[in-house]
Amino acid sequence: MKITAIETLRLGEHPNLLWVRVHTDEGLTGLGETWFGAAAAEADVHDRIAPMVLGEDPQRVEHLNRRMRPYVGFCGTGAEMRALSAVDVALWDLLGQATGRPLVDCLGGATRASIPVYNTCAGPSYVSKTSAVRPENFGLGGPAGAGRRYEDLDAFLHRADELAASLLEMGISSMKIWPFDLAAGAVDGMDISTEDLKRGLEPFEKVRAAHGQRMRLKAELHGLWGLTAAKKICAALEPLGMDWIEDPIWMDRPGELAALAAATRAPLAGGETLGGLGQVQALIDTRAIATPIIDVTWGGGITFARKAATLAEARGLPIAFHDCSGPVTLAASTHLALAAPNVREQEIARGMYFGWYQDLVDQPPPLTRGTITVPPGPGLGCRLQPGLERRSDAIRRWSAS
Repeated sequence: MKITAIETLRLGEHPNLLWVRVHTDEGLTGLGETWFGAAAAEADVHDRIAPMVLGEDPQRVEHLNRRMRPYVGFCGTGAEMRALSAVDVALWDLLGQATGRPLVDCLGGATRASIPVYNTCAGPSYVSKTSAVRPENFGLGGPAGAGRRYEDLDAFLHRADELAASLLEMGISSMKIWPFDLAAGAVDGMDISTEDLKRGLEPFEKVRAAHGQRMRLKAELHGLWGLTAAKKICAALEPLGMDWIEDPIWMDRPGELAALAAATRAPLAGGETLGGLGQVQALIDTRAIATPIIDVTWGGGITFARKAATLAEARGLPIAFHDCSGPVTLAASTHLALAAPNVREQEIARGMYFGWYQDLVDQPPPLTRGTITVPPGPGLGCRLQPGLERRSDAIRRWSAS
């Protein structure tokens, strides 16, 4: 089997999403995805990666992953790593199709039939205009409609207790929210006022008052805060019995991470903005992070993610796979989550899952009573919906041998 063409596709409606399809001379096509800065990743796919992989055997996944590794941008989650990640996922999808097996079986087989989910409380339009993770791009105040029935970000800001009740009714008993992003101090992260600290605590307190310990609470801080402010926020959250506090500072500051971990009993999580095994190993070695988090389609693809899970397992740590992006990323992450024994739960954003994932792929990973599993069929088990490339807002590029 040989790779004959690399195709990319993105849509104006979802400007952060990029899909990659790897075509072969045997008629099989592998599907990959990445998110954020789609045009930059697209350019790298065609300008740098395509000449390296055209004519190659797509089943030599490890070889091709190493070959695609860039000299500049070889770690982290820049455009080069996101481009590599999307192609790598497509190669693993091809491997599953070529062998007639689901991807989870190619990864060593499932350790369980399904896995619990936690809900990242974003609405359908979260971070949908640009790559800026800022309040002006949170999708607040958008048009109402049937496809926007899970406006979970607006809900956690104003009706967190009702939001938790809705999740519990679906069988979801873990939720992540980020009210501190709207604090005035989040602009530079140097400090947080007493008033903003109190305001940021209110959604968590509402959930605890209404539902006690039935709901596991996660706080997302998006790396916005310096050490001084992060200590204040963690100290305030600690009595609420947090499941974790995510990205309390930038994850590339190991000394400060250790200092923060020493100052709080609240478990810390993070790492999705890191890529490459070296950065993940350095994060784990701080012993400050209770749950490393990686993004499969940012940090190096499935080839990277399965090794990162093993690194965490060797240190007795769970690992979590990020998803607040697209349906192919969720499918790849779910295959990995079922295969890796040290994954406790899989992230979803139900506002996106029920809002538009099904418009883009034929089979999103099935979600039932708070658990998720993989779609049936070989490889990822999902394909793009027919005709997306013919939409008026579609941007499609080819590189062929």
